[in-house]
Amino acid sequence: MAVPRGKHTKGKRNDIRRNLFIKEPNLVSCPKCGKPKKSHIVCPSCGYYKNKEVINVLERLTKKERKVKEKEIAIKEKGKQKEGTNKPLTLRDLSHK
Repeated sequence: MAVPRGKHTKGKRNDIRRNLFIKEPNLVSCPKCGKPKKSHIVCPSCGYYKNKEVINVLERLTKKERKVKEKEIAIKEKGKQKEGTNKPLTLRDLSHK
């Protein structure tokens, strides 16, 4: 006849059950840089929270990483400027294209 190995405590039982229901975190896109981040938390890539800079991300990077990050930011800014300068198309403009 088999012998039971021993009683599992309630904590051990609950540890096993807790891992059955683990879910992926809900991520939202950062309004400043567009990268995914947890809601109500400072963005780790740009350091902004509620459109205010909370952490200076460039300060903590090495010289090489800072250069790459500054290029990314410059490209994003150029893209935003181009979007703002586009005027809405009229029916006449659409018919000519």
